[in-house]
Amino acid sequence: MFKYLKDQKGFSLIELLVVVVIIAILAAIAVPIYMNYVRQARSTEAQSAIAAIRQTYRVHYQTYGTTDAYDIDESMKDAQLGNRTKKNWEFEVVGNPPKKYIATSTADFPEGEGKQVWYDVDDATYHGYGLDEEAESEEEILD
Repeated sequence: MFKYLKDQKGFSLIELLVVVVIIAILAAIAVPIYMNYVRQARSTEAQSAIAAIRQTYRVHYQTYGTTDAYDIDESMKDAQLGNRTKKNWEFEVVGNPPKKYIATSTADFPEGEGKQVWYDVDDATYHGYGLDEEAESEEEILD
């Protein structure tokens, strides 16, 4: 009986298990990297919207010398943000002239609500979801 089995070609169970373990290790390395790229791509939508809102505030400030009577709704209308962006993100501007522009994800956002991306005027950098290793809490953002 064993004489017939020796002539058969194929992989042993050990060889198959080794291949499965190698694939599992590669997947364990690749999936977190891929998810990080997805987060970065999704935060790009907020960054683009913040840049457009910043531009409208800048134009209004240069035209009128203040942003007191200019609110976020007027800014979003002037920036002509898309419906999908308005559905995924809520925007807030802190200060006069603005010091921080904050985008907070809504319940319609694919990864859930409460994710924040913000632009700090003093640092001239974006922070938050998809950008920093650990995004700060909202209390630290508003300080």
